[in-house]
Amino acid sequence: MTSDETAFLRASWVNVLGNVAKIAVEGTLGLTFGSLALVADAAHSLGDLLASLVVLIWGRLSFRGPDSNHPHGHERVEPLTALFVGVTLVGLAVKIFYDAVTALVEGPQIRFSLLLVFGLAFAIADMILVYWYTDRVNQRLNSTGLNALAKDALNDIYTSFAAVLGIFGAGVGMPIVDPLAGGLVSLLVLKEGLGIARENVHYLTGGAPPQQEIESIRQTVLDHPSVHGVHDLRCHYVGTSIEVELHAEVEGDLTLGAAHDLETELRDRVLERPSVGDVHIHLDPGGMGEWQESA
Repeated sequence: MTSDETAFLRASWVNVLGNVAKIAVEGTLGLTFGSLALVADAAHSLGDLLASLVVLIWGRLSFRGPDSNHPHGHERVEPLTALFVGVTLVGLAVKIFYDAVTALVEGPQIRFSLLLVFGLAFAIADMILVYWYTDRVNQRLNSTGLNALAKDALNDIYTSFAAVLGIFGAGVGMPIVDPLAGGLVSLLVLKEGLGIARENVHYLTGGAPPQQEIESIRQTVLDHPSVHGVHDLRCHYVGTSIEVELHAEVEGDLTLGAAHDLETELRDRVLERPSVGDVHIHLDPGGMGEWQESA
């Protein structure tokens, strides 16, 4: 097992255990004292726990190399796990919002207790630590699965602060604030879930990287003194890595050996970019019509 895979698994386990602790504390207190805001926050973390387990189980596949069934490796597994996180969050957001509306219609049932305050303080501190550790590990790994979990942990912090409003309302004799806070939590969860899902659908469907990244790749090839131009440059995502195809315009009198060495050098230059996973280069000799047509 590589050091990167070990770090990935450790960060995934931190998310699993952090969510288990948050669910146990918030769920118990929310159900005991009738706080919809706390139950909603715990339900959010239940979805997070499921997402963390999926990333833990599926995400490690992305560290496996190519095999007979997956000749290009397992890079698509990670955005698939992240997409699952996003879809889970969207579903939970809808459920929480429904519960909030129901509580507003039927009347809130919350009973204030200082234990609710302690429970929220624990939940916030718990998720701050989970976010800090996951984000720190992912600065090196650049994993979309861990990125989704880190965003989710940060979103948990925001939703817990929203739940604070509900508990505060109950403490000052305004229990209706609790379902309102639950509804606010649902909107925050929905926004984050849609963002994660949209990003990873783009990866899975082989979308193009940002135009700035494409132009940087073009310039990397043009910076070589033997290259006179680049055309038919195509870039698309395979998983979270960019696959590059291009035609490089070079002098037509190169020997076969020199052309091979030049192609290898250009390929290595592009592969030095951390976002690029594979490169396919075709050399066009000078004097052919393709140069003029591309211009």
